Amino acid sequence: MSVAAERTDAVTAPARGLVGLVGDTPLLELRSVSDGLPHRILGKCEFLNPGGSVKDRIGHRILAEAERAGLITPGRTRLVEATAGNTGVGLAVAAAGRYRLTCTMSSKMGPEKEALLRAWGAEVVRCPYEVSPDDPTSFINTAKRLAEQDPDAFFVDQFNRDWNVAAHYDSTGVEVLEQTGGNLAAFVAGVGTGGTLTGVARRLRDAGSPARIVLADPVGSVLAAAVAGRPQQAAPYSIEGIGGDFVPALFDSELVTDTVTVSDADAVRMCLTVAERDGVLVGGSSGCALVAARRFARSLPGAGRDIVVLLADGGDRYLSTIYDADWRRGKGIS
Repeated sequence: MSVAAERTDAVTAPARGLVGLVGDTPLLELRSVSDGLPHRILGKCEFLNPGGSVKDRIGHRILAEAERAGLITPGRTRLVEATAGNTGVGLAVAAAGRYRLTCTMSSKMGPEKEALLRAWGAEVVRCPYEVSPDDPTSFINTAKRLAEQDPDAFFVDQFNRDWNVAAHYDSTGVEVLEQTGGNLAAFVAGVGTGGTLTGVARRLRDAGSPARIVLADPVGSVLAAAVAGRPQQAAPYSIEGIGGDFVPALFDSELVTDTVTVSDADAVRMCLTVAERDGVLVGGSSGCALVAARRFARSLPGAGRDIVVLLADGGDRYLSTIYDADWRRGKGIS
């Protein structure tokens, strides 16, 4: 029996905790994005997870696997993680009432994510943004150091845990296949840790799906260039949660069939368009992926195929940035 079928059978039973509501997110046709195209753009609404993002899936999976492996103990272990914000919230959802949580987060990330983490009881340590990956003050190295200093701490390490990929292989990828049947032409997503795109792509490949795997990458990130096998110098950009100045270990670039790079301005304008015309508030990584999907769809032969785009989180986390006119003016985005 499939994951979706099991959930359908138990639909009348109340969930035992928020983690019981993680996954099985719907697809939504975004007409403003599909307009004028021969194919449908469907958003995978990960913002409908209880913690508000796709990262709820790995928060639940990593903690469950770590408990089974005896690596963490409720009531004693302190969880430490480096996050752009959403993984921290996903961990907070999974850890509620059982674990202490400390999150390190770069200064680039907006205040809404920090406020959410603190509301869920997490400690937040801010780190500088424009530093190299090997700088000791980077958000990842700071998390490692904090975990090493506490004998009761467990470094969650989403960038290197295979459970991250497994969560999406076993859930997100299964859902995409079942929700689209045999009509899936492409799956489009950005890459933060690489877990989502790698897990979904592997599931599609193993199921024999011919769907294209499209990487949506912010201008300034090195990931699209890495897929193409060419060096590129990283540059600052505003979109949160995807792209980066290094290639994550979990990112299987050989699964990517196409890459599309998207500017901050185009990603932000797409967020505003979808909000105005479809009534859906999405985050910047979703805007980036939607722009990439629309561009890709123009070059896809035939008609009537489905292109699924990962909508990683909602716009409520970007009210002081993307959805704030003063912030946009400061970035030169009109």
